[in-house]
Amino acid sequence: MLTAGKRLAVFSIREGKGGSIWVRAGSAFVNKDGSLNVLLDVLPLDGKLHVREAADKKDGLQAAGGRYASEAGLEAGLVGGHS
Repeated sequence: MLTAGKRLAVFSIREGKGGSIWVRAGSAFVNKDGSLNVLLDVLPLDGKLHVREAADKKDGLQAAGGRYASEAGLEAGLVGGHS
């Protein structure tokens, strides 16, 4: 349930050769009225974002069947981005 003050994680999920690659795109916070403030560090190439309760890096993503870009041998800032 979304309650005021709750911190959420925002991801861009990219399909890779070995499965899904989860790139942390930013954070979101629940306001008192139930609305969200979303703070993005990157923009998704496909325009899609996934928001879920913030969890420990390993527990939250492995349970969801994904992995971080850095675990796939890629830097999160370089996946689909420009330098």
